[in-house]
Amino acid sequence: MAGKTDFKRELATYTARRGEFTQVQVPVLQYLAVDGRGDPNTAPAYRDALASLYPLAYRLKFLSKTELGRDHVVMPLEALWWAADMAAFTSRRDKSRWEWTLLVMVPDWITAEHLAAARAAAARQGRAPALDAVRLERCAEGLSVQTLHVGSYDDEGPVLAALHDDFLPAHGLRRTGRHHEIYLTDPRRTPAERLRTILRQPVEPVAQVPDAGQRPSVNATGDPGQRTV
Repeated sequence: MAGKTDFKRELATYTARRGEFTQVQVPVLQYLAVDGRGDPNTAPAYRDALASLYPLAYRLKFLSKTELGRDHVVMPLEALWWAADMAAFTSRRDKSRWEWTLLVMVPDWITAEHLAAARAAAARQGRAPALDAVRLERCAEGLSVQTLHVGSYDDEGPVLAALHDDFLPAHGLRRTGRHHEIYLTDPRRTPAERLRTILRQPVEPVAQVPDAGQRPSVNATGDPGQRTV
């Protein structure tokens, strides 16, 4: 049996630096995915999605190790977030209007047949209420900008505003996909001020790059400073 694969160590896009926006190329990756909407703190759908993703992720890990001889570390929770009016997410933080897709990255060698077997095994345990809603999905984000946010999720707003309103226009970029978060720490065990979250935005170049004098250089805190390319 080969050694255990830890994709957090093998994929550079699972690292980011605090206080810097960095352009990265995200490879096509496969995920367990489940959709929902509403406040993640109160919506039953969010609770049910979490309660279903990880039983499947660990079942797939066990199946991969025992049947395929390929062990891997279960990856951290990730999520795509959006709203019809993105200000509800970035500035007003109206969580009742949020829509989301929760994700856990799984290796490319996991197939739909493997997921079906893991689903059946998890169903026998009876503790995963949204099993039927979980699917395999491949995500091709490509060119993206990301940073490491340290602190409460509710303190992300100024960082996202600096990204959307300053960094992207200054670099001739525009948003193309949904806001993506990667949760490197567990909020059940980590104080809010020490939470570590990668914030990512898929982008594409626009036809014309603004002149350097049109916008100030910004860093990921929203303050003037050196830009990272």
